[in-house]
Amino acid sequence: MRLRDLRSALPRPRELPPWQQDGLVALAVFAGGTMLYLTDSHRLLPSGDPFPPWIRFAELGAICLAAFLRRKVPWGLLVATGIVGVDVVLGLSLPIAIAYTDFLYSAMLYGSRRTSRVLVGVTATITLTVLFVFLAVAGWRAAALGAFSMLSFLLVPVWWGANVRQQSDIAASERANAEQLATIAALDRRAAVAAERARMARDLHDVVAGHLSAIAIQSEAALSMADDPKTAQTVLVAVRENSVRALEEMRAMIGLLRSESAEDEVTAPARLAELARLVESARAAGMTVTVDSTVDEELPTAVDLTAYRIAQEALTNAVKHAPGGQVTVRLRVADDTLSVEIGNELLGAPTGSDGGGHGLLSMRERAHAVGGTLRAGPSGPRWLVHAELPLAGEPS
Repeated sequence: MRLRDLRSALPRPRELPPWQQDGLVALAVFAGGTMLYLTDSHRLLPSGDPFPPWIRFAELGAICLAAFLRRKVPWGLLVATGIVGVDVVLGLSLPIAIAYTDFLYSAMLYGSRRTSRVLVGVTATITLTVLFVFLAVAGWRAAALGAFSMLSFLLVPVWWGANVRQQSDIAASERANAEQLATIAALDRRAAVAAERARMARDLHDVVAGHLSAIAIQSEAALSMADDPKTAQTVLVAVRENSVRALEEMRAMIGLLRSESAEDEVTAPARLAELARLVESARAAGMTVTVDSTVDEELPTAVDLTAYRIAQEALTNAVKHAPGGQVTVRLRVADDTLSVEIGNELLGAPTGSDGGGHGLLSMRERAHAVGGTLRAGPSGPRWLVHAELPLAGEPS
């Protein structure tokens, strides 16, 4: 199972809806405030409380109900500020002040950026004003106490809300970037799969074309061998084998082109292990083929496939343009390089081009794709195709 699938299978923690979260905040504030009122520990100022307890409980209930508006910025903050104003007239109480800090925090967290900037400016102005008033009227000790109170009940929740919001914005930005990168990676992976599928389809197409060319040539040879039934039978066997192989490769190519998934399996294209079939096919067409190979190790897939394609193209062209001639196929591995050499007699037109003129171009592209080189041309009385394919090189 993939890590992504495992993560999706794990149960995720259940998150409470906002109204339930606000309800829990309201219950916590009411319980804490009730405890402070009952223990007579609610006064922020040293003077006594001349008002009956029910007035304080009414204030507490009002600000607890206003907690359901804490996310509705600025209306929730305005309602809470009005309740705090009434509390200031009656005498500052600790439960109301504590509850008001949550409204400041929520305004910074859920409000707009403009609301956040305004709130920072207002709280800073109020704090400085209280500090200077206390310093001018009551001395530095009262100013220090007032600054500490403003810091605790105004600046801290505002700073805390701003910090949490900043971290949330950063997390949201990183999450969005991660999603974009995942989307880009998925698109790149899909494009790479499509390109690889198209490349494999082209390879399979070349295999089919090679088999069909061999079938056409061998069929023509069989028609001219009416007086030699044994040789004609050998040619027809080769025709049948090429036909079966062409059908198999065609089926693989069609399945590959229809495939939508990168994980779909397709028939692997032929490699040098099947070179004997190419040789037998050329011999059945009347060619004299000599194979000299010292390759006894497993080759990289790309190099193996490229060498087979070059040999197939060169043999097909030799059969087509130098029928009945001699062909030599040499395979060598030295210094981490596979050397592929196919030479044939020059009996007719140059064998580097098929009917469409793409034979040499196709072989050179295949060699260059794996970081190798290919030369083709007359070499004395012979036409020589020579390719050097590095076994550990990077494709170009």
